[in-house]
Amino acid sequence: MQLHVLSLNRINELITKKEISAEELTKAYLEQISRVEDDIKAYVTVNEEEASVRAGIPVAVQDNICTKGVKTTCASNMLANFISPYDAVVVENLRKAGASLIGKCNMDEFAMGNTTEYSAFFRTKNPYLAEAMPGGCGCAAAVAAGEAAFALGSDASGGIRQAAAFCGVFGLKPTYGLVSQYGLITYAPSLDQIGPLTRDMTDLALVLNIICGRDSVDSGKGDADLPDYKKHLVNDVKGLKIGVPIEYLNTVKAPRVAAKIQEAIRKLEELGAVCEEVTMPHAEFALPAHCIISSAEASSNLARYDGVRYGSRVESPDVLNMFKKTRSQGFGEEVKRRIMFGTQVLSTGCYEQYYTKAMKVRTLVKNDFDLAFEKYDCLLTPTVPATAYKTGEKALAMYQSDFCTIPVNMAGLPAMSLPFGMAENLPVGLQLIAGHFNEGMLLRVGYTLEQNTDQTRLRPDISGL
Repeated sequence: MQLHVLSLNRINELITKKEISAEELTKAYLEQISRVEDDIKAYVTVNEEEASVRAGIPVAVQDNICTKGVKTTCASNMLANFISPYDAVVVENLRKAGASLIGKCNMDEFAMGNTTEYSAFFRTKNPYLAEAMPGGCGCAAAVAAGEAAFALGSDASGGIRQAAAFCGVFGLKPTYGLVSQYGLITYAPSLDQIGPLTRDMTDLALVLNIICGRDSVDSGKGDADLPDYKKHLVNDVKGLKIGVPIEYLNTVKAPRVAAKIQEAIRKLEELGAVCEEVTMPHAEFALPAHCIISSAEASSNLARYDGVRYGSRVESPDVLNMFKKTRSQGFGEEVKRRIMFGTQVLSTGCYEQYYTKAMKVRTLVKNDFDLAFEKYDCLLTPTVPATAYKTGEKALAMYQSDFCTIPVNMAGLPAMSLPFGMAENLPVGLQLIAGHFNEGMLLRVGYTLEQNTDQTRLRPDISGL
């Protein structure tokens, strides 16, 4: 039995029945990491010692989620040697539930990007095709390649969902405030949310049950009553009304990707759902508005990394030059680009012209969703307009690929990406969006698709890497 390819739900069953031990499971995952990690490069840090001693269900977390006693680098030279003195709340919850940290996943520096090419260390490879992008973190690649049973990532512009789409796994961005941000080193706190990446729908529900919960230390934490998300794994969409935003569909130029989206729509209709086109008139403005807001927040948040309060210090004869050298050498080009842009839009003369207008657009985008959910139970879109793009295509493609995911972050909504077949030998991602704190609807629709089609059951052949 290949333990490293089993779902979390199946692993729990086997451990409960004492057919396998946690030690055997951990050994299987560490052996898989030893086999493939040199090719995949999903991890900045492999936590072999703790995983072996603690022997729980192996989980990977993105390297901007704090872990006590283990490096948390944000894939940046600025934090290359930072060891957190505490665990993020989500990591505490996982450890209490019997998980063990097997490693910290690579990412774009401070999560600014969706390729891992902006990591200060190396680029992670897509398990389906080495030249293809894995998304903005190595979490999805680790899950797809059997290097972790599941993973936690962060999503400020679609990071979890895009990585899931590119690597053929399931990824969920919860409602803003449903999961504690405490211990997440985020560059844009009003947009970011921690969420799970798994191999199937049942695993999403299991992990969501663990990581959700009220948290008095997190000012962004919501107070909604928390259901048992496993109860929403219902194989039935009869009578549900699903909106299909035409603005999102029109971004898809690849014929095979468009065909897969239409196939998913037809399948839901066959199963009894009503699918109708809907318009989201302000969708096209979400991308530039998000760029302004996120860069402004990055400019403010990353100001603390100066070599005195936080971050590695580059010594210099005087304080001013020390600040300059520390930030110049500690931050990569993409981070510096966004900091400078954010500082500009917050400056006198630009604040009203850019930042204030962007915040108004954010409200309009949220209103579009509010109107849509008055009529529809959920929305269906592509996760990204195409399959994973290749090395060297990053500049324009990186920003364009955010078109379908960014509005969700602007509105603070829950959204999920699930794999739906292949195009050009790479996975296609299908995105479902629901109203605030309605993760249950996403699980219901996604589970129904999973149970009635083989399009969600993808596994890469990594033997040739």
